[in-house]
Amino acid sequence: MEWIARLLEAGVTTIQLRIKDLPDEQVEEDIAAAIALGQRYQARLFINDYWRLAIKHGAYGVHLGQEDLDTTDLAAIHRAGLRLGVSTHDDAELARALAVKPSYIALGHIFPTQTKDMPSAPQGLTELKRHIAGLADYPTVAIGGISIDRVPAVLACGVGSVAVVSAITQAPDWRAATAELLRLIEGEDPNDA
Repeated sequence: MEWIARLLEAGVTTIQLRIKDLPDEQVEEDIAAAIALGQRYQARLFINDYWRLAIKHGAYGVHLGQEDLDTTDLAAIHRAGLRLGVSTHDDAELARALAVKPSYIALGHIFPTQTKDMPSAPQGLTELKRHIAGLADYPTVAIGGISIDRVPAVLACGVGSVAVVSAITQAPDWRAATAELLRLIEGEDPNDA
């Protein structure tokens, strides 16, 4: 919750709350508080996995991994008007994600990541570019191991946005890292500042 508040105050407008493997009753208070914060800042707050709580508390959206697609009531998410994001790691998962018609597709992991144990090798920029070429104007987010210095190369592949964790949370100055990331994503020229 502390990071959600910090990042919203710093101007981040799209954010995901990721809490793993706890019962709903242990996370409901934090999820409700995060959703309220997101609404106060008019941010696009996605709740990872806890789709029932996201619906109950009126989140902007839900993000699901492939393993969650079989156990989630996708129709309930749609009926509630929530946006849906789905993670993909290869061609088969991409096809499966497209079949559920999400609001956006997360493509990754692009580089090695310490945030999550991954069973597959990183996709890299060449594979990211190939996936983007096949998605036309579909909203996309690159995920996994993306540092601030890698953002320009990732964006050059044509992806709509990037998701980062340690690039901000482990930065010596998280405020400066966040400002730089926002500048890169918004395409601002540092010479105009």
